[in-house]
Amino acid sequence: MAVAFSLNLKNLFKSAPKPDLPDNGFELPGQNGEAIILIHGMTGTPHEMRFLANYLNRQGYAVYCPRLANHGAPIHILQMSKWQDFYQTVRQSYLNVRGQYKHIYAGGLSMGALLALLLADEFKNEIAGVSCLSPTLFYDGWNSPWYRCLLPLAYNTPLKYFFYFKEEPPYGIKNEAVRRRIHEFYSRADLNNMEQVHQYGYPFFPLTLLYQLQKLVKHLNGRLQGISTPVQLIQAKHDDMSSERNSHFIYDRVRSNRKELVFLHNSYHIITADQERNAVALHMQRFFSEQL
Repeated sequence: MAVAFSLNLKNLFKSAPKPDLPDNGFELPGQNGEAIILIHGMTGTPHEMRFLANYLNRQGYAVYCPRLANHGAPIHILQMSKWQDFYQTVRQSYLNVRGQYKHIYAGGLSMGALLALLLADEFKNEIAGVSCLSPTLFYDGWNSPWYRCLLPLAYNTPLKYFFYFKEEPPYGIKNEAVRRRIHEFYSRADLNNMEQVHQYGYPFFPLTLLYQLQKLVKHLNGRLQGISTPVQLIQAKHDDMSSERNSHFIYDRVRSNRKELVFLHNSYHIITADQERNAVALHMQRFFSEQL
């Protein structure tokens, strides 16, 4: 990741009104009396979950894929978000459908996987199963920047409000055709360019959000041993952002009687849209069906 610095004091700490954004979250009605909540990643978009949603919906599941809080807003608004804001989006999505289905499952990508685990922890006897896709507790993949260990030095200083990391190839995608489309957008993007964010996510990653992720991870670590919901973990062996250590960390700590690790061999981080997305969908459908 390349580092970008912006001294935009005009918007910083300003209590800006929330923009009137189109909510590109989506819902797909089902036929089998069961539902799945799919959660995208930090700075991502519901679009990255669309393939899985369509597949699972064809199997009869109702699918709910909310847009996390402030995603789609100008980046100076997103960067002031707390991890609790993101979890509240997921929590509310569940509460909106609570009691309407025989079983409700949750699946999330990257940070979304952590939010799905928190949902299972809060509603212990209600979430029937969780699928964690490329769970990200540590940014330790092969394409992670060497200076990542220095980032905590800035977390407790005002510097965190001025630094951003720009996504660089391979963007979590091994599929060359998909990667080219993302590169076309990211290569011309700047901090004020929100064009196509709804489709490809943010080209820049605010340091403040890495700080919020660290706080989320710390909170989740204290909850993992209390999770008994069935848990599936799917991760690419060659994940460029987070190594398989992340999945092992969760697997070794949850107290679920039913838990499994699945590793992919031809994908990078965004497994929901990469080479083996079909395999991911099949593994999720199998796992959820086995919980009956």
